[in-house]
Amino acid sequence: MEKEIQKRTKDFALTVIRFTEKLGSSRVNNILANQIIRSCTSIGANYIAACYAKSQSDFLNKLKIVEEEATETKYWLELIKETNLNLSAQILAIMKESDELIAIFSSTVITMKKKLYHY
Repeated sequence: MEKEIQKRTKDFALTVIRFTEKLGSSRVNNILANQIIRSCTSIGANYIAACYAKSQSDFLNKLKIVEEEATETKYWLELIKETNLNLSAQILAIMKESDELIAIFSSTVITMKKKLYHY
């Protein structure tokens, strides 16, 4: 499962990067592209770091960062969708994958909290 999620987060980042190339060059689009590239690449990078965590507590802390970055990426996707109406249809599949990744990481965070804190 670990390797599958690593691949999925990398593929997601590459998809987002390629998508940003379709954005028109404007001050707003350049800022949005820069922000989303930072957050979407951080998902995979932090997930790999979580996989090498030194303890379950360390894993949980790193996974919370992954969850936050995935949620931030969703925010940037929504802004891009609303400011680039001509690309709305193309962004829907990316947003779906974003939602699925958030669900995976949120579920894992909840499971780890239950395991660590016995609730």
